[in-house]
Amino acid sequence: MYNPSPCRVILTSLFLALWFSVSAQAAYPDKPIKVIIGFPAGGPLDAHMRLLVEKLQSTLGQTVIVDYKAGAGGTVGAQFVAQSPADGYTLLLANTGTMVINPAVYAKTSYETLKEFQPIARTAQQPLALIVNKDVPAQTLKEFIAYAKANPGKLNYGSAGNGGISHLVPEMLKNETGIFMVHIPFKGSAPAFTDLIAGHVQFMAESVPQAANYAKLGKVRALAVTSAKRNPALPNTPTVIETGVANLEVVGFYGILSPKGTPPEVVNKLSQAFKETLDSPEVQKRMLEQGADPAYLNADQFTKFLAGEMPRWAKAVKQAGAKLD
Repeated sequence: MYNPSPCRVILTSLFLALWFSVSAQAAYPDKPIKVIIGFPAGGPLDAHMRLLVEKLQSTLGQTVIVDYKAGAGGTVGAQFVAQSPADGYTLLLANTGTMVINPAVYAKTSYETLKEFQPIARTAQQPLALIVNKDVPAQTLKEFIAYAKANPGKLNYGSAGNGGISHLVPEMLKNETGIFMVHIPFKGSAPAFTDLIAGHVQFMAESVPQAANYAKLGKVRALAVTSAKRNPALPNTPTVIETGVANLEVVGFYGILSPKGTPPEVVNKLSQAFKETLDSPEVQKRMLEQGADPAYLNADQFTKFLAGEMPRWAKAVKQAGAKLD
């Protein structure tokens, strides 16, 4: 009767464990992937992800599920992903505010982006549009500034939440022009737009794709965009700098992150899948029509990009005086 030596048993066990580990990694993804958005459905991040899902699913060979965990300017969703298993099956689609502004705005942040997340891919860059509801008697940004100065304390602006770019940009405009507006934070862009259209909020700074959609429907009026050049989605809307009202240039970005510790081969596979998705002519066409710029960066490039953006936005936050508890 054959009795294998203890050494042979241990080596065989180690070999089998390694084989199963390699097989499991090679099989990624073998179940649906969930992408968390830290804002309600119907907002700009949701619209952006919807553009990518079909091609991304085809590339990965798996279902991609979009889920929403709104609150605290994207922080609730970010926390959820940071605490999820680092296996590539729970990802975060985040914006400028969630990734690089929140750590500077909040005195006590609940996460540190580059310590708790693994950047996967930057997916887009886009400016914001400065918009008002139809009841505001201003056709241009210059007229709006004059109206705000003539009505101190009577105007408010909505944002997608404390600490986000839609909060910070109006504060930057206030500092540049000397106007006063009251901040009303919402749990995402969709409810903020609802109140803007209803006339409860007078002003917003929001991503061009979202703002352009409502402007084309005649529900809001776009006064200016925050990029250096005019945006194809709002070709007749001047830049803020072009209006001569303020020296304000801001371009936001979107990107995918996973929990820190995600295996490198999973990171690379996901990053490549997003590259193939963003290289799709149809995806690019639809993004450009909405006013976003397909601006892919791989995992390493995106990590370096975020490291450079954080001090820049920390300075902007300090200048705007937008610090929160």
